[in-house]
Amino acid sequence: MSESEDGDLDVVVVGAGPNGLAAAVTLARAGLRVGVFERATRPGGGASTAELTLPGFAHDVCSAVHPLALESPFFRAFELDRRIALVRPGISFGHPLDGGVAAIAHRDLDRTAAGLGRDGAAYARLIGPLARRASEVAEITGGPLLRVPSHPWTAALLGVATAEQGTPAWNLRFRSDAAPALLSGVSAHAILPLPTLAAAGAGLALTAYAHARGWPIPLGGSQAIIDALVRDLEAHGGRLVLGHDVTRLSDLPPARVRLLDITPRALLAMAGDELPEGYRRRLARFRYGQGAAKVDFALSAPVPWRSAELREAPTLHLGGTRAEIAAGEREVARGRHPHSPYVLVSQPSIVDPSRAPSGGHTLWTYTHVPAGSTQDRAEAVIGQIERFAPGFRDTILAVSSRTAVDLEHHNPNYPGGDIAAGAADVRQLLARPVLSATPWRTPVPGLYLCSSSTSPGPGVHGLAGWHAARTALRDEFGITTDPDLSFAG
Repeated sequence: MSESEDGDLDVVVVGAGPNGLAAAVTLARAGLRVGVFERATRPGGGASTAELTLPGFAHDVCSAVHPLALESPFFRAFELDRRIALVRPGISFGHPLDGGVAAIAHRDLDRTAAGLGRDGAAYARLIGPLARRASEVAEITGGPLLRVPSHPWTAALLGVATAEQGTPAWNLRFRSDAAPALLSGVSAHAILPLPTLAAAGAGLALTAYAHARGWPIPLGGSQAIIDALVRDLEAHGGRLVLGHDVTRLSDLPPARVRLLDITPRALLAMAGDELPEGYRRRLARFRYGQGAAKVDFALSAPVPWRSAELREAPTLHLGGTRAEIAAGEREVARGRHPHSPYVLVSQPSIVDPSRAPSGGHTLWTYTHVPAGSTQDRAEAVIGQIERFAPGFRDTILAVSSRTAVDLEHHNPNYPGGDIAAGAADVRQLLARPVLSATPWRTPVPGLYLCSSSTSPGPGVHGLAGWHAARTALRDEFGITTDPDLSFAG
């Protein structure tokens, strides 16, 4: 974008991650002139793909599997599934236990229940009503909690299930290890102590999607989602500027509206005294959560899971029983590195051969660590995989290991390695980043936040950007009808 072009913008967006691009696409579709400024040399943020280990091995830099690719109200309006190739495996996720056994979450709920033995019926009673209403669950959880739910009965079902699975009552319906471990592995995505209401709500929603339309994986990597957004933006006149670091609002060209895909901490640094004192104090109280450490592997062969079913599971949650996972997450919350860590694993090359050279495989993992950790967790991750896949170490060709601090250096939206861009507990889901029915709006006219630090929180769903853009259209341009985002082909 040339300097002469800078001056004719209606909207500037800072950040070309999923939320920033969702906002930009929505505004460009409304006929506005939109410019997006990104500090990195390629767009994507938490949904980019790169060769992190060896040439030809494509690794997702942060997010890898996308439960909301088909359920997010924004992606449904955008018709993402018509724009990119998404694989929907028959197994959504798996959970190994000691002794070579595993719990498997098939997309088919009945098949899942049949594999859970005496707890199968209890699992189906808990998840079935939510899975049958998965799109309604996504609408309820896809906006501020400070509003009347669009589907009251579904909200009540989710609330009752959350009250059970988010409290010490979480084991009352179960009699064995498999079903509760399966649920705990998903709830641990929230990077919160277990059991807690916020972690349970997130886990139940994700599990509902797993048994509805599944957990899709984009062919070629998460970058495919970003590329689809960029193509649509540019097709509707939007402009993307890469390698442009914005440290102050004055670094931006003039525009009627500014949307920032950044954290509240970054907004305080960027806007300075433009923000009223009371709002600055509220942003300063926003809390960031624990961190993640990321370990990627180039492999010479598939992971030799002791349970053969896991060799067909693109996503796995490692950590043992529900009690073991809860103990590990409590250790992280206390500022310690657990001896037996929770490890989230994705093996995309079993469904997408384009991710690695012939015969090779990519393996994506992360584990939770205290915020600001500088500890390399590669050996801890390898040890946990070896527990359930003896001989894994022998398949490793190369390793890329990044600490929590490394993740922050890569993406400033991850303070201390917090990939959720702010603790996603109940308090901060209600006030994200402030208590408001329109939390994306700041007190400065024409200035909006649209990152995962705003409602509805973390995840590759585009909803924070979509909500912020729709709010700006109403506030600043008097446009009350949502623009058509559908794919023209």
